[in-house]
Amino acid sequence: MEQTRIDFQSYKVLTIPTMSLINSLSVQQLRQAADLKDKIASLEKQLNSLLGSPAKTVASTKPAAKAIKKKGGMSAAGKARIAAAQKARWAKIKAAKPVAAAKPTVAAKPAVAAKPAKKKFTMSAAAKAKISAAAKARWAKIKAAKK
Repeated sequence: MEQTRIDFQSYKVLTIPTMSLINSLSVQQLRQAADLKDKIASLEKQLNSLLGSPAKTVASTKPAAKAIKKKGGMSAAGKARIAAAQKARWAKIKAAKPVAAAKPTVAAKPAVAAKPAKKKFTMSAAAKAKISAAAKARWAKIKAAKK
């Protein structure tokens, strides 16, 4: 038995609710439906050629060409202004940094600029004792409330 493939992608009339009906149809009924769709499309073409209007058909067999949508709405002048502003920001940052006098010709390992160590915060013994006493008092109060 010879099998022919039916391209249901081109038939826009078939929507999701009618897809459940397609599953219940026989192969012969599906072929008959496809033939009818082709006849309708050819008749619509003939009608449009007689009337001289390229009206869109309801069941077009050819997929419609998608309209090209412009992505991004920035003009070249806008891009240039942004680029100039960014270059100015980088120039300002680079001007603030000191420039190295001479770079070594052989770069075995790049030297990492050493940052000055942050001063470590140290707490006095009296401050630690005060915080500890406050915490102990708070927990003693909580334990007393539970009893």
